[in-house]
Amino acid sequence: MKKLFVLLLLVVTIGATAQSITMPQPSPTQTITQDFALSKVEVNYSRPSAKGRTIFGDLVPFDKLWRTGANQPTTLMFGEDVTLNGTAVKAGTYSLITKPGKTSWTIMLSDSKVSSANYKAGDEMYTFMATPVKLPMQVETFTIMLSNQTANSMEIDLIWADVEVPIKVESDIDTKVMAQIDKVMTGDNLPYFNAASYYYENDKDMTKAMMWAEKAVEQQPTAYWVAHLKAKIQAKSGDKKGAMMTAKKSMALAEKAGNMDYVKLNKDLMGSM
Repeated sequence: MKKLFVLLLLVVTIGATAQSITMPQPSPTQTITQDFALSKVEVNYSRPSAKGRTIFGDLVPFDKLWRTGANQPTTLMFGEDVTLNGTAVKAGTYSLITKPGKTSWTIMLSDSKVSSANYKAGDEMYTFMATPVKLPMQVETFTIMLSNQTANSMEIDLIWADVEVPIKVESDIDTKVMAQIDKVMTGDNLPYFNAASYYYENDKDMTKAMMWAEKAVEQQPTAYWVAHLKAKIQAKSGDKKGAMMTAKKSMALAEKAGNMDYVKLNKDLMGSM
């Protein structure tokens, strides 16, 4: 009886020890959150590795549905309406299912709970094509990368082995921002600097941008960054003499404030005229 008790105690001890072992995930998960346009994009997926295997055309067959990762469905979240390779997609969270091909990939977005394992015809909410690009090197671990970002566009890159599949994401922020500007510029405590800056950066009406820049200078007469914006608008409008005077004023204010970055920006602006 005593021997049996010792044996049972040994089994329980071994079991408890085994339960405490922590192992690395064979296909670790990754979440990427990126500020984009006026909201965010988020990617959740698992990352399998090649481990010497041939990936596309073998482990991932051509012309068959792929979960585009491992384990749970890969999901994409868009905080606002976007277009993906020219296809309009509403804000929301979607599962990503792909059908890799030798010369083109079919990209499908479905309800976030749908995967290649439980997919049924018609589950897709959006479908579009993407063109794979051959890489000059091998990438061991499946990677989804957000790249080439501008104010209103970016890429979602699917990368594994020697293949990259770029998906272009675009957002019509100009319409949204212009609507905001039209709305807020009719109220009180107007954001002259922000409105003038947007007009300058996006080549809008420079006359209106100049009017707002002057109002912004009146609001903050010692703000060197505001004076610098006014100088840039003057330069873009062809008023080089006025731009030179305003840039000198901005530089003096920046020197007084100890901001050498703006001192350089003004010197560069004057040097370009």
